[in-house]
Amino acid sequence: MTYSTITGLGFYVPDNIVTNNDLTQYMDTSDAWIRERTGIQQRRYFTYGKDTNASMATAASRMAIERAGIEASSIDLIVYATITPDYFFPGSAFLMQRELGLDGIGVIDIRNQCSGFVYALSIADQFIRTGMYKNVLIVGSEIQSSWINKSTEGRNVAVIFGDGAGAAVVQATNDPEHRVLSTHLHADGRYAEELYVKDPGSSRPGRAVTKEMLDEGGIDVIMNGNAVFKHAVVRFSEVIHESLQANGYSASDISLLVPHQANIRISDYVRQQMNLPEEKVMSNIHLYGNTTAASIPIALTEAWEQGRVKQGDLVCLAAFGSGFTWASALIKW
Repeated sequence: MTYSTITGLGFYVPDNIVTNNDLTQYMDTSDAWIRERTGIQQRRYFTYGKDTNASMATAASRMAIERAGIEASSIDLIVYATITPDYFFPGSAFLMQRELGLDGIGVIDIRNQCSGFVYALSIADQFIRTGMYKNVLIVGSEIQSSWINKSTEGRNVAVIFGDGAGAAVVQATNDPEHRVLSTHLHADGRYAEELYVKDPGSSRPGRAVTKEMLDEGGIDVIMNGNAVFKHAVVRFSEVIHESLQANGYSASDISLLVPHQANIRISDYVRQQMNLPEEKVMSNIHLYGNTTAASIPIALTEAWEQGRVKQGDLVCLAAFGSGFTWASALIKW
């Protein structure tokens, strides 16, 4: 049997650190207000002219490729998750492919928001299991600071999001003891408008972007925070248990849970529901905020660097986000 395994991890975050106190220059908020509601102390914002979505992904990918001990030329496929591409089209996967010098290989752009990296891992896992590819590069990268409304009107959303990128090399293996055990993907489009950006869109009169859209706030992130929280805490627990049950494990067997870094209140609620101690749940939201598709690979990379992911560990990745979309992956490291 052929399985898949993660052999290299990497991440990149911009140099520009933006603290909660920095945000008080733009909006009526405070460090205490943000920490209490989100657990975030700071986040990173890209530097115009230096960082792009693709350049951040490239930096993270080069780190992951080096740690996997392979040459970039060995990569067979790129699966790239983002909701904030550099261009409307083509996707940023093409731009990163160009920067890595990987002309000719296939690239897949996916838009699954906060679940994007887990979806990317699932795609890589399936292609490797079928024997079509042996070395797949998966990426989550976001520049969100240029989209958010940094005013008092938009503060409920603006304080949450940050920029960054994470990547992993997924390779074929015949070792049944150290591999991706399973992935589990879900979505429910009935709640699409509970967390979304309406414009620009192709199904609008006239041009894709108009002055009216800008004036009416159509490009702002709209979020029903209560609805997102209520669904997130349920779906997180469900999809984690789904991965455990599919492989004959229980919550107590988890070595480390790496959840999407959405909100510390969501992570804490799920942790308590599953009776997991704090040391078994990776959290770095206080440093980077919510980096959407990048949050899991950034957190997983930091956990590995800190020695919290070791050979033989049972690691669970889980995410919930706009769509609604939710997903999990169970990995025997």
